Amino acid sequence: MKFSIERAVLLKAVSQAQSVVERRNTIPILANVLIEAEGDTVQFRATDLDIEVVDKAAAKVEQAGATTVSAVMLHEIVRKLPDGALVSISDDPAAGRLSVEAGRSSFNLATLPKEDFPVMASSEYVANFAAKAGVLKRLFDKSKFAISTEETRYYLNGVYMHVSTGEDGQVLRCVATDGHRLARIDAALPEGAAGMPGVIVPRKTVNELRKLLDDDEQEIAVSVSETKVRFATPVITLTSKVIDGTFPDYTRVIPTGNTRQLEVDASEFAKAVDRVATVSSERSRAVKLALEADKLVLSVNAPDAGAAEEELVVAYADEPLEIGFNAKYLLEIASQVDRENAVFLFNSSGDPTLMREGNDTSAVYVVMPMRV
Repeated sequence: MKFSIERAVLLKAVSQAQSVVERRNTIPILANVLIEAEGDTVQFRATDLDIEVVDKAAAKVEQAGATTVSAVMLHEIVRKLPDGALVSISDDPAAGRLSVEAGRSSFNLATLPKEDFPVMASSEYVANFAAKAGVLKRLFDKSKFAISTEETRYYLNGVYMHVSTGEDGQVLRCVATDGHRLARIDAALPEGAAGMPGVIVPRKTVNELRKLLDDDEQEIAVSVSETKVRFATPVITLTSKVIDGTFPDYTRVIPTGNTRQLEVDASEFAKAVDRVATVSSERSRAVKLALEADKLVLSVNAPDAGAAEEELVVAYADEPLEIGFNAKYLLEIASQVDRENAVFLFNSSGDPTLMREGNDTSAVYVVMPMRV
């Protein structure tokens, strides 16, 4: 195998591949990237047995072939090469070595045979549809903060992507929850997605997918089966196993009878929460919200550290209410708001609170209160 490729093109392809590779591996081949050169493209494939990413790059191929080499090592080398360099890569199968040359730099890396590299079995996908990158980015970006990190409740360690019914008919919906807060985001149902099985996309896949969604207008081909999900652009294909478990009935925890409405400037609210939370004890980080007519007082009382209070002018016309929340949860939810105003809907100090952006019901957040 022998090919030459621009450093910037190579870096982009290799960085996507190496981010999938687990740093600590008991199986040496899983630390490697499979490089396949043919025609005028080179393909870089990496896997951790749960996710597989394949990145294609244009190159001048002098001799077709394939080999595997340490993904992290190759990435580090390419990253440190000068901008604009032309990189020549060739392998010597007999010696088990790959040579990387650019300008006056040359590297000789150990390889492992391509036959040992595990390629993810292809799956029969039940649903295939296309969605704009911007739509998928919104669905996953706005929900992923609520993914649970508790390994025992593994079925909450991802984003539940499924077809549901919204106010105006069927929608493509992403939901994530950790039991303390919940995010439910809707988008118009793409053509061909109606028969899609609901799948739980793992956290690592959600983070890797983010790298495919740079260009909002780009069409992403999505394929879904009971066990796998695939996202593909013309250049990158990301295939992942889905979490084998049943996502809980989240509709039961979304309150429908909350009538006390608070409207507040989202960015001012987030800054105020952040300021008063500075003195809260790290363990609970509880912030108290005291509401009365058009006034919100945020306060923290941490006996071992001190106290803080801040007043905000808001739109609130219901009975006075005092309610406490974890500051981190409030900040994460407030940071999801793209519009100017956040609308909070309360029932009582012990019931879940609902938050949405203005009158938009396509993004809804639920947060459980704390005793303060």
